[in-house]
Amino acid sequence: MQVADWRAEAVRRGVDLTRLPRHIAMIMDGNGRWARARGLNRLVGHANGHSTVRRMVLGCAELGIEVLSLYTFSTENWRRPRDEVEGLMRLLERSAREELPVMMRNGVQIRFSGRIHELAPDLQAILRRAEQMTAHNRRIILHLAVNYGGRAELVDAIRVIAHAVQAGRLDPSAIDEDTVRAFLYQPDLPDPDLLIRTAGEQRTSNFLLWQTAYTELYITPVLWPDFTMEHLIEAIVDFQRRQRKFGGILEPAGDCS
Repeated sequence: MQVADWRAEAVRRGVDLTRLPRHIAMIMDGNGRWARARGLNRLVGHANGHSTVRRMVLGCAELGIEVLSLYTFSTENWRRPRDEVEGLMRLLERSAREELPVMMRNGVQIRFSGRIHELAPDLQAILRRAEQMTAHNRRIILHLAVNYGGRAELVDAIRVIAHAVQAGRLDPSAIDEDTVRAFLYQPDLPDPDLLIRTAGEQRTSNFLLWQTAYTELYITPVLWPDFTMEHLIEAIVDFQRRQRKFGGILEPAGDCS
């Protein structure tokens, strides 16, 4: 199906386009299992997962999603075999180069979060160039978490806050949730409304810990390379059936007592 048809297809499947999640986050799991089931190297699975990324970005842009966050490489992923880590870094570098024209044509703004300064200098330069080139695009924000961990993000924020207190620029008694948010990697992005995890694992794996406090979770057994726009639409339909209370109570219609 062509990208331009996804809005009509979403409506046909029951999506209310006036109540879309503003921000969808995804944990892209199952690349290795997908490859193993076919007798292939895990890196082949990661390469096929890259094709799914492009589908999701363009499809979400067409639907009208404002932000798409993807867990691309975690701080824990460095523990994987060296050849896999090196292959993932090469894939990230190649994708950043090759996909840039596609993102530019489709109005995609790219942002990277994580300890980017720990990556190889050449890769850092490529990622920063992608951010700079797409900074004025407004159709959708593609937020890629690279060398990212939710705990690491909070540690980094706390360090900056501590330095501000030490320097006398911040009163400890004035620190609140807004203060902490201001020092996160992407403080201007709305919290995710919906977090989708593929391949059936039922945990958030250190992804956007602060931001997902009230995010709706959707777990699917589908492996990431097999995840399609039809699956995304199913997740959005499920999301729209839920009642989000944010810790409060939903009163029955007409009940003012």
